[in-house]
Amino acid sequence: MVGLKSARDVGLAEAKNQADRLRIQIRDGADPAGDRKAARQEKHQQHAAAKPMPTFEECARIYIASHEASWRNEKHRRQWSSTLKNYVYPVFGNKPVNEVGIDDVVKVLKPIWHEKPQTAGNIRGRIDKVLGWATAMGYRTGDNPASRTGPLEHLLPSLGKVKRGKQKHHAAVPYREVPSVAADIGTLASVSSKALLFTILTAARTSEALLATWVEIDLDEKLWSLAADRMKAGAEHSVPLSAAAVDLIAGLPRTSEYLFPGAKAPTLSNMAMLQCLRGVRDDGATVHGFRSSFSTWAREQTDYSPEIIEAALAHQQADKVVAAYARTTYLDRRRELMEAWGRFCMGG
Repeated sequence: MVGLKSARDVGLAEAKNQADRLRIQIRDGADPAGDRKAARQEKHQQHAAAKPMPTFEECARIYIASHEASWRNEKHRRQWSSTLKNYVYPVFGNKPVNEVGIDDVVKVLKPIWHEKPQTAGNIRGRIDKVLGWATAMGYRTGDNPASRTGPLEHLLPSLGKVKRGKQKHHAAVPYREVPSVAADIGTLASVSSKALLFTILTAARTSEALLATWVEIDLDEKLWSLAADRMKAGAEHSVPLSAAAVDLIAGLPRTSEYLFPGAKAPTLSNMAMLQCLRGVRDDGATVHGFRSSFSTWAREQTDYSPEIIEAALAHQQADKVVAAYARTTYLDRRRELMEAWGRFCMGG
């Protein structure tokens, strides 16, 4: 169907004349509608061709400038720029962003995939985000060659397998890298990312965090109190909330009795936080492993006694007398410990 413009713009006599001309063109085998569509497409292509295509580096710099304000960790902001400058720009920084392909991405990642798997994983994710931004801006079309689930999974081995091949156990993120991971998680806006960051800040078990309710939270006292039936050890447990944890909780919407409600269920699934973690770190690390990260950090970087650290982790104490003593006298010390952990995680 071919429109004849609005009745406000075309009079009745002119409309009849246009209709007669169109009928004659159609009778003679012409395609007025198709011709108009082709003309519009050609005009669009000419406009796109006249617009200069930015290079990958130009896109990356714009992406960083528009997102870095949300990156609370200064180290994370520096790493974004430095890794792209050192590894990516020399390879295809000057290439038009619409021409960056899988060969370019592999050329950057392959030399460091085995030697520096953590760095390689971070770089892949950053290329992925820049190319995703370029696609959203209309500079690119088609699949993202840096996607973790795209062609790369067939061309390079899983980073989780690479790292496990170098060390037997790597379920936990090394504590020195926790601030960087927390910064990456902090850039996300999903419920699962909030739950994951809360779990890290409180050194809680996955199930404890997923089932956290507003009734358990006292923001005035900065305390998260869990009943005995919520705990693995079967004893009541209170978690002192750091300033970072309080800020996170205060920003959550109260749409459910749970802090972290699911989209189709009362709470998030057990895999939600793990999938979120894999989105920012593909090396086999687990959510539960952050408890080990906390424990190692506390033992190596603080002077708190093992009893206080174990109490913070809600580990069962074999000696009932010691256990009772810990529950009544360690809260203030644990409050100090969790505040220090919160500052460390957030890059403070």
